[in-house]
Amino acid sequence: MGAEEREMAAETAENGENGGNSGPGDRVHAPRPDRTGLLIGGALLAVCSGLVLYGVLDTADKPAKPPVPTAAVTYEVTGKGTADIAYQGRSEAGTATVDRAVALPWRKTVQVPLGKPPLVSITLGEKGGQASCSLAVRGRHVQTASAYGRFGRATCQAELNSPEPSGAAG
Repeated sequence: MGAEEREMAAETAENGENGGNSGPGDRVHAPRPDRTGLLIGGALLAVCSGLVLYGVLDTADKPAKPPVPTAAVTYEVTGKGTADIAYQGRSEAGTATVDRAVALPWRKTVQVPLGKPPLVSITLGEKGGQASCSLAVRGRHVQTASAYGRFGRATCQAELNSPEPSGAAG
């Protein structure tokens, strides 16, 4: 038997190919399916489940944020025609709501967080005219201002005291 024949015989024995004559001591190795994708998918599923469970359990331990105290503020704009109106509403971040080309007269009552200044600002259009803004806090008139002419502007603003600290004696 030559060297090539010995190598082929060795390969055949390693691969379990015995020409169809497998004996009791011979091992036959079936190809194993690639499970890498399955393992990675299982690991990702476990990580995602853990994060969701952590989020659910973590929020249960936190006390509910107390509601921010507010005050009723009434904004009013009188006049004829239209105006752009910007006003402070419920936003705790202090951002204004802007309504464009509003037909006058206009009135709105909103709850403004204490510590945020209630504000209403009017801007007349290109046609101009005359309009007045007014502001009342808790039903008490605070300020009035007027705008005149093309692109005229007026602003009414007030102060709302910040909320009392929760540990303050009253």
